[in-house]
Amino acid sequence: MRLSKPPATELKPLKVTCTSSDCANGLHCFKPTRKMRMADQTGRCRSCGAELVDWERIQTRDLSDVIYTFAALKHELYRHYYWHVDIDRWALNYARRKGRAKLHLAIEPRLRKSVSAPAGPYDGRQTPRERNPIYYAQHATATCCRGCLKRWHGVPADRALTDDEIQYLGDLVGLYLDERLPDLPELGQKIPPIRPATVTEA
Repeated sequence: MRLSKPPATELKPLKVTCTSSDCANGLHCFKPTRKMRMADQTGRCRSCGAELVDWERIQTRDLSDVIYTFAALKHELYRHYYWHVDIDRWALNYARRKGRAKLHLAIEPRLRKSVSAPAGPYDGRQTPRERNPIYYAQHATATCCRGCLKRWHGVPADRALTDDEIQYLGDLVGLYLDERLPDLPELGQKIPPIRPATVTEA
């Protein structure tokens, strides 16, 4: 007897965390250390000190300047990872079942559930890493937790999001989905569930 091998696309991704960096390749981490916060050195890469982002420009939250916003996000290794990693099969199937129109409708409820309330003790853990394309989008666009919203988008973490803020953040998520899933049909499709690997006879 032998176990059938999973396809190569199911190999586990590299361990990338929100404090990872690869400065030699232009991929940084802008999450400040406690020491950096105390010294008022936020906005720089915590590993090499590089200052690459015009934070005031991004925190204006101007959707007409989204090209710059997305380019800046990609300077951070953790964001860059979610802009380029293959989206897993479960997430792709979720998107295909919904279709583009319903996938976009699912963005606002997801944001209201995960990040609309003020930051709590478990902030930073509320957005899973896979199995839904919206999760990928949240990590890529720094809409995954209140800490990222404060650092990247200038939204205070100690109050609920306004409707205008949710609209803007939802637009970022939607633009990510359109870029990463350009061939997604407008309407949902019937997609069979993914079956676990089965035992086969030798």
